[in-house]
Amino acid sequence: MVKINRSYIRKIRYTIQWAIFLVVIYSGYKFYLFTQALENGLIPSVTRPPSVEGFMPIGALMALKQWITEGIFDPIHPAALVIFISALLLVIILKKSFCGWICPVGTLSEVIWKVGKKIFRKNFVIPKYIDYPLRSLKYALMAFFLYVIVIKMSPSEIGIFLNTPYWKVSDIKLLKFFTEMSLTTKITLSILFVLSLLYKNFWCRYLCPYGGLLGLLSILSPIKIRRNKDKCIKCGLCAKNCPSLLSVDKKETIHSPECTGCLICVSHCPAKDALNPAILNKKALRPEVFIFTVIAVFFGIVLIAKLTGKWHSHVSPDELRAIMPFIHTLTHP
Repeated sequence: MVKINRSYIRKIRYTIQWAIFLVVIYSGYKFYLFTQALENGLIPSVTRPPSVEGFMPIGALMALKQWITEGIFDPIHPAALVIFISALLLVIILKKSFCGWICPVGTLSEVIWKVGKKIFRKNFVIPKYIDYPLRSLKYALMAFFLYVIVIKMSPSEIGIFLNTPYWKVSDIKLLKFFTEMSLTTKITLSILFVLSLLYKNFWCRYLCPYGGLLGLLSILSPIKIRRNKDKCIKCGLCAKNCPSLLSVDKKETIHSPECTGCLICVSHCPAKDALNPAILNKKALRPEVFIFTVIAVFFGIVLIAKLTGKWHSHVSPDELRAIMPFIHTLTHP
């Protein structure tokens, strides 16, 4: 049996994750400076970073319905729609790889449980009879948002919402959710932090409706993690290191919507050709090709949006300055 070392896959993944995370932090800082200038009645000396709209998937879902039904590409927060579309297409092609390679919340969640593992010498596992009902929470939240937006709201109602002052400053209100946290928010985030220390990816596994939607769509992906049972040496390292707690060592093909396509299991497998991403359960795909395609699909769509004028908001700083004095009085329509 030929043993191989593919730890380089993890190094590439961590590099990509942290590069994206640092860009998000920098964008958040620029957005904070942009908002501070608006609050002081000044013309911002920094440009507003559109990437902050990636944290607004619910509004992006509304914008997607408007684009599909009326052909209007939201000019208020176009980057939110672009990032949402990128994530949807990515998971349909390459499993739930947006969560495993791109999402900064997933990156942060992973850091927290690894810190917890160092503190407590292990990560705890919730019993299956509790784990399954808890996991259904994110799908219930997802179903609620899909029902309200896709089924209940008409295109005209969505159009009205996407033209309200609330939507124009919704990114700023999201920033203030963290910079001006209420006691309830602080307590909630503290509880989530502690639970994330104890359990792997607690938020992603149990509460993220965005991840729930992407997970269900990822079932359509022609690419799955596949184990060659003839070459498998039954070491169990794949299952032991799976962040999603999947029994990779007991299945030939991983169909679970919880699989993020992170390739951690593949990177730990010491047996040559025993574990790989595969197309239609047949042709093995080199991990490098999988990784390149993830980056090419996601950032390729972002690049197209920039080149076609679908990235930057059409709302001017002057318009935002006029709304800022009333921002605390704006509530969700």
